[in-house]
Amino acid sequence: MLYSPAMNRRAVIILIGLCLVAPLPAHPQTPPSDAELRVYAGLHAAAARGDAAEIEGLIKEGERPNIQDSRSRTPLIVAAHFGRHEAARTLLRLGANPNALDHQRYDVLTIAAVKNDMEMLKIALDGGANPRATTSLYDGTALIAAAHRGHVEVVRALIDAGAPLDHINNLGWTALLEAVVLGNGGSNHTAVVAALVKAGADPNIADRQRKTALAHARSRGYGEMIRLLEAAGGL
Repeated sequence: MLYSPAMNRRAVIILIGLCLVAPLPAHPQTPPSDAELRVYAGLHAAAARGDAAEIEGLIKEGERPNIQDSRSRTPLIVAAHFGRHEAARTLLRLGANPNALDHQRYDVLTIAAVKNDMEMLKIALDGGANPRATTSLYDGTALIAAAHRGHVEVVRALIDAGAPLDHINNLGWTALLEAVVLGNGGSNHTAVVAALVKAGADPNIADRQRKTALAHARSRGYGEMIRLLEAAGGL
């Protein structure tokens, strides 16, 4: 789960309330800073630039494809942050770990899901990324992150890849609950709800306040979500 300036006011209020119980990290999913980029060398620098040829040369010369920076980012994770698709393909072909985690426990798949980078998502899945992995300080999944953001095509791709539909993160939310609670009731989050219930997500898993996705949708007046959840057997 990640904050963005575009988040609707209701979601912000919810997050503020949650902070009173379990403080959220100040800088979730942190890309390399300008200062870090200035000191990068070798594979990290090549990945940040998207220089696939240099990556190939450096690995052939003996540089380790899974070397980590001070925040445990591998070159592949750096490539994902900057949308360097060819660099990511090259790194995976030459032995990069598609399931490596940075210091905040984000992997390439979750980074791609949050960025709505379908090409990087497909590269990661084709390269062996695990859609069932538990990631982030929230013990979530790439699917939960994509549902929160309303990234419909990413959600569908992760469902097709076998992502766990009913995983509950350490805030007590599933992908379905996040799509309702942290969504804005608009077309994208509604399409996410539709995709999840069609795939078989359980509409009756309740949060820590014992409210289901349908109860949240009703309290917000999200008419189409209400219809979808009731049709799926929601209570």
